[in-house]
Amino acid sequence: METKDRKVGLAIFGLGRAGSIHFKNIIANYRTPLKWIVEDDLDKAHRAVKKYFLDETRVADSKDITPVLEDNSVDAVVVCTPTHTHEQIVRAALKAGKSVFCEKPIAGTIESTQSCYDDAEKFNKALYCAFNRRFDPAVRNVYQRVKADEIGQVQQIKTISRDAPLPPLSYLKISGGIFHDCIVHDLDMICWIVGETPSTVYAQAHCFNADIAAMDDVDTVAVVLKFPCGALGQIDISRHAVYGYDQRLEVFGSKGMLETSNTRPCEVSSHGNAGTKQDNIHASFEQRYDHSYKLELEHFLDVVTGVESRCEITRHDTMQASMLAEACEQSYRQGKPIKIVDGKMVYS
Repeated sequence: METKDRKVGLAIFGLGRAGSIHFKNIIANYRTPLKWIVEDDLDKAHRAVKKYFLDETRVADSKDITPVLEDNSVDAVVVCTPTHTHEQIVRAALKAGKSVFCEKPIAGTIESTQSCYDDAEKFNKALYCAFNRRFDPAVRNVYQRVKADEIGQVQQIKTISRDAPLPPLSYLKISGGIFHDCIVHDLDMICWIVGETPSTVYAQAHCFNADIAAMDDVDTVAVVLKFPCGALGQIDISRHAVYGYDQRLEVFGSKGMLETSNTRPCEVSSHGNAGTKQDNIHASFEQRYDHSYKLELEHFLDVVTGVESRCEITRHDTMQASMLAEACEQSYRQGKPIKIVDGKMVYS
């Protein structure tokens, strides 16, 4: 029987927004000796090596990753580079016999994503797409209680995901747009909890930020989903909430309701003559989902070492979320609902 004692040599590609989170979790985990950092900003990579006393960690840039992929001490790679580079790295790593942990999306198109999963099967390696919210303890608790029939038939499910702080424009330009960068997380979470693919999606959106509008993107979106079981889903998205990183989930059923509220760095409330005071909600995604990032890394390691038989997020899950994100974007751009039949968009 496999155990958690086996170490997994890792190489991380990219030390940006997500990469910096995964980097810190990797070097703090006794199971994951970090063999390589692949980062085009070599000074940044070398500073990280020096700051954290990573004497055994080597540095490379993306122009030549052959030494990284030929290193037999590397069991798996963590891909956190800009979206348009994912597919090339993923396929090269799989071909080299490395398992892959990849920030979404795995590739730029549904067809290319399918090909990446085909490669994973061909080379018998794990390919994990990082939908970290499934590993958030509160979200997972809601999922488990829905599956245990605690609230009966799910009738409505709602998410609120309002970003803070406003992401840098340099990131937004390469993010893939709000539908594939943000809403895809809510779509995956909702479908996971309901246990179905929606039959209809409808999205409306607007852009209040002129710089984002210039990118042909939007910053505020409302999505309505209709599921075959009759359940309705609602997604409320904003790129910028001035009061903090607003993340809420509600599932309403025939026997009751489950909800998760915003969390705070300190959950103590004070009550007195001046009223009630609480800490502000978490300021960013890194703080709010800190635990989920650690838990998804543990899950990936368990898959690589054989403790678990397969990735929590399957090929079907990844393809479904990507397709639905595209359906939402097309619904907004065309100004009409998009029907989903047999996992594919149908245009009327």
